[in-house]
Amino acid sequence: METLAPLAYLIASICFIMALRGLSGPETARQGLVYGMSGMAIAIVTTLLLPIVSSYGLIIVGIAIGGSIGAVIAKKIEMTALPQLVAAFHSLVGLAAVFVAAAAFHDPVSFGIGTAGDIKIASLIEMSIGTAIGAVTFTGSVIAWGKLQGVIPGKPIIFNGQHALNALLGILLLVLIIMMCVTQSAFYFWAIVLLALVIGIMIIVPIGGADMPVIVSMLNSYSGWAAAGIGFTLHNNLLIITGALVGASGAILSYIMCKGMNRSFFSVILGGFGGEQASGGAQDMGDRNANIGSAEDAAYIIKNASSVVIVPGYGMAVAQAQHALREMADLLKAEGVNVRYAIHPVAGRMPGHMNVLLAEANVPYDEVLELEDINRDFSQTDVVYVIGANDITNPAAKNDSTSPIYGMPVLDVEKAKTVLFVKRSLGSGYAGIDNPLFYADNTMMLLGDAKKMTEDILKSLE
Repeated sequence: METLAPLAYLIASICFIMALRGLSGPETARQGLVYGMSGMAIAIVTTLLLPIVSSYGLIIVGIAIGGSIGAVIAKKIEMTALPQLVAAFHSLVGLAAVFVAAAAFHDPVSFGIGTAGDIKIASLIEMSIGTAIGAVTFTGSVIAWGKLQGVIPGKPIIFNGQHALNALLGILLLVLIIMMCVTQSAFYFWAIVLLALVIGIMIIVPIGGADMPVIVSMLNSYSGWAAAGIGFTLHNNLLIITGALVGASGAILSYIMCKGMNRSFFSVILGGFGGEQASGGAQDMGDRNANIGSAEDAAYIIKNASSVVIVPGYGMAVAQAQHALREMADLLKAEGVNVRYAIHPVAGRMPGHMNVLLAEANVPYDEVLELEDINRDFSQTDVVYVIGANDITNPAAKNDSTSPIYGMPVLDVEKAKTVLFVKRSLGSGYAGIDNPLFYADNTMMLLGDAKKMTEDILKSLE
């Protein structure tokens, strides 16, 4: 089996590459998942059949425990909680990297990297860097989970000299890595772990809630590089390839998210963004009054429209309104109305969140359009139905230089003839700023639960 293992790992690697390609689009996503599961099955079976595996007892127990926990979570988790679930899983990858590195450092003979006090320098470098990335990923992901879950305030935690302190900690981490490689002292190894854990906290706490999609994407990249570090320590080529694929794809996705939110890519990597932007004040709406409507009003307007664009957001996810939304869209299409969906790159709490929810409701893929494909059409649209989206439709991003989201590309929904805005209240969104669109002359606010409001509109249409 040892001679066939490289070939099996190569096949698994190809499956992972095909999985990434499949997951790049909604039409091929299911096929991508099949490729991913097949590649992982090949990888696990191949590893278990290697001669170096002498006992299966603990391995079977670990697989049973982990598999059971994963299965229960997958069946019970709500779609709205997927972002924090992803963040939590990222933390486990980082923690695993730290544990593997610690085991290799204290028992190098078992890993074939030398003896205690005489570990190969290349292994020390790989181990220390992998440990640092893993520890940063662990605490960073825990903080991200806390912000998404609401157990930690979503507002940025900032103080004077924060960036200078982060830079100093980064330099100190580099010094500790050098000292560990030179002395091979356990003190420096665990100092790296502790300092990296602190850095993971420091680079995430200044990030505001509105920037969480970028953070989820960034931590995904970090977890991949941590996995690659484990691969070097274990001399496992498949783990190196898989980690590099996840790390690179996460970095590319982070770049796309940065463009979608007008953020600096390098600032994201260094954790030096979000604090300044989120610290800005909300726009003063003065004594302006919003036009409050009912489901019956909305149904009348929609029924007389020839084109409707639906803009889903996190409020739709919380209310689980995607199925009612699709029923309303189907009814309108049966009446000859042109219905499409507009997706912002950072709608929801993680990349692709809205796409997954709409796919769950069997919304046709060809009706779901990205920002750059739909923005030019809003001026020729009769009705825009904004359901639970706020910051991604805020025109202040284009015309208010003092706004925390100024410069962020948004959906130009205000250009439509009529905007029906479904929201629980006139309160600010996740970014903590007011939306002047609420008070525009062509906007009707539909205050209430997104699912109930959509169902009431559907009943009126019928």
